[in-house]
Amino acid sequence: MLTAEQAQDTIGRDAVTDDGDKLGKVGQVFLDDETGEPAFVTVNTGLFGTNETFVPLGSARVEGDTLAVPFSKDQVKDAPNVDISGGHMSRDEEKRLYEYYGLNHTQDGAAQDGWRDDDATVVEESASTGHDTSGPNTDDAVTRSEERLDVGTTTEETGRVRLRKYVTTEQETYTVPVRTERAVLEREPVTEANVDQATSGADISEEEHEVVLSQERVTVDKTVEPVERVSLGTETVTEDQTVTEDVRKEQIEVDGDVDDRRS
Repeated sequence: MLTAEQAQDTIGRDAVTDDGDKLGKVGQVFLDDETGEPAFVTVNTGLFGTNETFVPLGSARVEGDTLAVPFSKDQVKDAPNVDISGGHMSRDEEKRLYEYYGLNHTQDGAAQDGWRDDDATVVEESASTGHDTSGPNTDDAVTRSEERLDVGTTTEETGRVRLRKYVTTEQETYTVPVRTERAVLEREPVTEANVDQATSGADISEEEHEVVLSQERVTVDKTVEPVERVSLGTETVTEDQTVTEDVRKEQIEVDGDVDDRRS
């Protein structure tokens, strides 16, 4: 059995059957004047929730954000209309409702010693014209809303680049031509052209002659020279990125035969 506070908290929530079928929004809660226990709620049914149907609360229960009642959708939809005078339900109206739902007077929140003519009193009323996202009491239209993505860009640091100079050593090979002298023994016959040179000395003697031989040696010198300048800079490149995000959209469904007219 729901308390009065629990029942009042269901106002504006969806009422559903035990099978999860949606009945409509909870509009009003009626309490027993003697016990203060919740006896009935009204559920806004029909096109745009313009019709209020009474449902007993004795076996109702709160499940998450919904109020679950042990009656079928057709049973609630076809429940008899009740005349509420001054915010109270008469004994005859209460009896007719319980008989329609197949309940006894002492069941479903009714007092054990019977009901007075004003036993069921409304604790809060909601507009009979519907509920939507713009507020609890609105006109006969509902507002459909949906989320839209606002996609932009923001700049964030992704890393840093440092320019550092260091020294490496590598070998370079060059081929250099090197000239080397060597001794060559040359012989020529004595002729009239060179006979004077050939006979200018002693006829028989011992002599020595020598030549100095030389060769080129490879030398390597190193010099330092600048070859290029290197500096750090930045440039901006643009690329396309795909963003995927869930957005919620309200949908409108209508029970019954109706023409869909768009303005």
